[in-house]
Amino acid sequence: QVQLVESGGGLVQAGDSLRLSCAASGRTFRNYAMGWFRQAPGKEREFVATISGGGETTYYAGTLKGRFTISRDNAKNTVYLQMNSLKPEDTAVYYCAARSLLGPAPTEKYYDYWGQGTQVTVSS
Repeated sequence: QVQLVESGGGLVQAGDSLRLSCAASGRTFRNYAMGWFRQAPGKEREFVATISGGGETTYYAGTLKGRFTISRDNAKNTVYLQMNSLKPEDTAVYYCAARSLLGPAPTEKYYDYWGQGTQVTVSS
């Protein structure tokens, strides 16, 4: 079992930056690929970014690459999402997820554990 707790969300203005964190329980964090997803009001949850267990490989949603960066610190059992140049359309609940394999995946059905989410609101 893996428990995930996100933090770092909040209310910011367009153009600001935020860094989300996701702390994971367990001693085998490096064995899990991690992902970030988001769900805006009235919309389906969508893929944001994913990172392999060792951190060597990352993938991003095409529209977010260049503004968002996923990283992880396996010594701290934590994955991060750095979000720059935020836009009002980035407003959503952001979820981190863990996959019981090393390889990253851009589809939520491949993830086994989910956090409770953290709200990010970007005002114009």
